[in-house]
Amino acid sequence: MTNDMATIDVVVRDGSTVCLRRATDRDVPALLDFLESLSEQSRYHRFMGLPMLNASRVRVLAAADGRGGTALVAESRGRIVAFAGYYPHTAHPRRAEVAFAVSDALQGHGLGTRLLEQLAAIAREQGIETFDAEVLGDNKRMLEVFRNSGFGVETAIARGVCHVTLSLSMTEAFADKAAARSRAAATASMKAFFEPRTVAVVGANRERGKIGSEILHNLAAAGFTGTLYAVHPQAREIGGIRAYPRVGEIPEPIDLAVIVVPAAHVLAAVDECIEKSVRAICIISAGFSECGEEGRAREAALVERIRRAGCRLIGPNCMGLLNTDPAVKLNATFSPVYPPAGGVAMSTQSGALGLAILDYAKRLNIGISSFVSVGNKPDVSGNDLIQYWAEDPRTSVILLYLESFGNPKKFSEIARRVARTKPIVAVKAGRSSAGSRAASSHTGALASSDTVVDALFRQAGVIRTERLEDLFDVAALLANQPVPRGRRVAILTNAGGPGILAADACEADGLVLPALDEATRDELRSFLPPAASVGNPIDMLASAPPEHYRRALTAILRDGNVDSVIAIFIPPLVTEPIDVARAIVEASRAAGDKPVLGVFMRAEGAPPTLAPIPCYAFPESAALALARVTTYGEWRAKPIEPQPLLSHFDRGGIRQIIDGVLSRGGGWTTAEEVSGLLAAAGIESAGARVANDLEGALKAAAAIGYPVALKALGPALVHKTERRAVALSLATPDAVKSAYNDFSARLAADMTAVLVQQMVPKGVEMIVGAIHDPLFGPVIACGTGGVLVDVLADTAFRLHPLTASDAREMIGDLRGARLLRGYRGAPPADETALQQVLLRISALVDAAPEIQELDLNPVVVLPSGARVADARVRVASTERGRPGRRVEY
Repeated sequence: MTNDMATIDVVVRDGSTVCLRRATDRDVPALLDFLESLSEQSRYHRFMGLPMLNASRVRVLAAADGRGGTALVAESRGRIVAFAGYYPHTAHPRRAEVAFAVSDALQGHGLGTRLLEQLAAIAREQGIETFDAEVLGDNKRMLEVFRNSGFGVETAIARGVCHVTLSLSMTEAFADKAAARSRAAATASMKAFFEPRTVAVVGANRERGKIGSEILHNLAAAGFTGTLYAVHPQAREIGGIRAYPRVGEIPEPIDLAVIVVPAAHVLAAVDECIEKSVRAICIISAGFSECGEEGRAREAALVERIRRAGCRLIGPNCMGLLNTDPAVKLNATFSPVYPPAGGVAMSTQSGALGLAILDYAKRLNIGISSFVSVGNKPDVSGNDLIQYWAEDPRTSVILLYLESFGNPKKFSEIARRVARTKPIVAVKAGRSSAGSRAASSHTGALASSDTVVDALFRQAGVIRTERLEDLFDVAALLANQPVPRGRRVAILTNAGGPGILAADACEADGLVLPALDEATRDELRSFLPPAASVGNPIDMLASAPPEHYRRALTAILRDGNVDSVIAIFIPPLVTEPIDVARAIVEASRAAGDKPVLGVFMRAEGAPPTLAPIPCYAFPESAALALARVTTYGEWRAKPIEPQPLLSHFDRGGIRQIIDGVLSRGGGWTTAEEVSGLLAAAGIESAGARVANDLEGALKAAAAIGYPVALKALGPALVHKTERRAVALSLATPDAVKSAYNDFSARLAADMTAVLVQQMVPKGVEMIVGAIHDPLFGPVIACGTGGVLVDVLADTAFRLHPLTASDAREMIGDLRGARLLRGYRGAPPADETALQQVLLRISALVDAAPEIQELDLNPVVVLPSGARVADARVRVASTERGRPGRRVEY
């Protein structure tokens, strides 16, 4: 929620959702009713013993009097259940008084904290730095809200009243506490889905083969440990399970309702569930936003009901969910496959694909902790599930099949934290334009730019795979072996060809084949045939018995130069694969933190005795999985970086310029405004002056000092080089005059003025830019710059905000990085200065989210420092945050 605010739904401590929105004067009667409904003690705490309010005073509290503050109301089931606001001090515009009132029934549920978080976010946008609050000393719950918020808190007590001062700065302590609250709320909201005590199948059939009857059968066949009910208009029992005509007639509370009725009847079924106070609803039925305008309207009405009731929804248009926990044994899907229990959790947007996924996981013997098909996901999405699985002790690996993102910024924040302890592996469909169209038609959401998705995953530590097969290859490794501590791989084989293929694949994927220690080679020579190769790969020859696999692998794993091992076996006539598998497993028991991967190149695959060593059919598959996991290990080993502190960064000056541009309707900024923005952000640019005529240009050139550059200005002259609107190295007044006259003759219709600019010394030309993606927010770019930027296409992207390591890695990703490091005898350029430009652009778009496009091209990186030679910025009014109603934590 922001000052331009969209209504949002927040998840509170018990897992229910509450709607937050701005208060208006239309809320005054409902607010009076709410305040009157508070207990005597709650009113006393809120108003410190003052008389009860009247409508006029409530209208003032609702910030409807133009005081510049903001008030929020929280609603549940259509009634106001909380009210909070801040009101700026007249004498201290950067401070504001803040106050709260929460219904007695919801006190202690975390709602006060959620209101404080949202108010603080709005206040920061308005320049408020500090909240003040007067709290009675015995109001322990309100004091606890402030103390546990994560904000810097100071208190002073006088005459039984505690004066609380909160610093609204975004600190690491606040981020950590907010993340912990978010995770706890999400976990609570998902428990009713994955750990229900009672389940009702609405639309169960007496005839097998129907989806409703198959879900009911699967729940019973899996041995669901809770109580199971069917809802059917005529039947009194189905398959031995008690049936009722309506959800409301079931004699006990229902945690999870699985709805399998035609789309036209879903809303009525949902209304019954809401009346019954069902906490979690899973809608299998299709016919919603994936089916055109009528379906979208039906889904909007569905979501409105869910939000108003404060419950949660999986689906519609999904295949259900399951949990293999022996304490639950939930299979609320219509899949005929119930996978083996294990540590891998998975979410998929595609229900049909989910059927294949469960079958594939079972064939590979990959143990599943829980599985969910989210369907159209208007409510529960991957963000909810990742946070639940982060707290689930049975889940060690998280797999995602994604077609779209709901809230990618929140996804990034959540994934960054969770991936530190539990790996997240994702396949993102819609990489190509054709794939994007297919994904859009299936889910009703447009696939996003694949470049931006790559940047998001990389920054968040998510392991991205190209194919579902690769997803499970990586999952098998993560579920059974430790994450490698480095890139050094040893290859053990009984055939030279596969060893060479493995070596090529490893090096192509960024892995390294080190030379083995001499002691290791001596040990290998002591028992291998003279014709065997003890380099790396280690080729033991086709005659190698199982004992050679055991002894060789044991020696290699002791080698300090080795981080992981790929063991390859091609079955010769005389060696039993089962015995080789046993030997590999026995040797790997002493591997410690070094993963071992198996490659059994035979039609039958690996024998079961190879477990828990993950096995691959071909060396390339093993190398790719190992490379993905190794890169993840490097990300996880990096320390968590705070946001950089930037000196000489004038946020107020930036806002003043941006607000001035917005006041005239936005658009491309003037040269003076661009220079002002860069200066306020602490980015050095070439000295420049704007001139309206030749005389002014000559005066500007004399003031700046020759040589100078001359650039034609005008709304239509955005790409100046293409219009030959740039003249460089003008060393004399005559040269300036000649260039000016040339511009006037050729560009008269478009030129409104000229920019006279200081010539920048020669250096390495780079481009730094930013674009506001409508879904992902600000995206920062860095690449090889100059006039060939589009031809070279050498650009790296990251999502805002950037850390120092993000900036370093962006530059390191470029082929043009060699130019910065002294290419062909040139002096090295100042990479640190370029990193600073990137960090300051990230801070600039944070201070001014209205920036839609920004290009600094070229940024000339010098042996000392970096200077912007040309820049353009486009500004437009924009709502901060994604529009529309959404769930936040």
